[in-house]
Amino acid sequence: MVLALIVFLEAVGVPVPAALALIAAGAASAWHHLRPEMVLIIALSAMLLGDSLLFILGRYTGWALLGFLCRIALNPESCILRSAESFYRRGRTTLLFAKFIPGVNTLAPPLAGSMRMGFAQFLRLDFMGACLYTLAYTGFGYLFSGVIVAVADGAKTVGHAAEWLLLVAVVGYAAYRAYLYWKHRQYRVVPRVQVTELAEKLAAGEDGRVIVADVRSHGYYDSGALRIKGSVRIEPNNLRAAVKDWPRDKQIYLYCT
Repeated sequence: MVLALIVFLEAVGVPVPAALALIAAGAASAWHHLRPEMVLIIALSAMLLGDSLLFILGRYTGWALLGFLCRIALNPESCILRSAESFYRRGRTTLLFAKFIPGVNTLAPPLAGSMRMGFAQFLRLDFMGACLYTLAYTGFGYLFSGVIVAVADGAKTVGHAAEWLLLVAVVGYAAYRAYLYWKHRQYRVVPRVQVTELAEKLAAGEDGRVIVADVRSHGYYDSGALRIKGSVRIEPNNLRAAVKDWPRDKQIYLYCT
């Protein structure tokens, strides 16, 4: 039950160490404390349940869910962009290895749902990806169970020194997370304007004083779709380079999905 809970929580975006839990379960299987087939069934079921839940929520809530997941992410600037770019480059096969990529692992299912991928196709690809992820970490724990025992025995021998080392590691990790949160704090509050405000500027003939850019992510952009009149299409990954050449005396408006 503990393994199922940890795997499920990680699947829905809670930052818990599911990989470590799978390694421990693999080692326990090697020591005959757990049955290997039950470990795989429990882990895969919990993972697929969490992924399916996010897929369905992504299908019916779209950017509301993706926006929420990005607000709690360490780096909202590249939160959805990294996943969308992965879908654009590698297609739906992204689901095969998404579990191994931090950030993409949580966003891939709801992103696939919002892109209207068929549930049967999603489930098939997600199942294969979940199998790779589960087998990789449980297999590691199973094969290196002896090393894990040696490390555990060594930790007992070291005693208080190991406890202090662990405490320092936890504090250091917490400080690193806090630093990343502070570093990217500016992206948590993005200035916005109403559509009517921009429309009034364009209707008043101020289009020469503004630049309107379409920065929709891959998978949400259709070259044949309508765009705001006079807007320019900018690839999201090239935005930083593109703005360097834009006049500094103009107002810049970006819009996406």
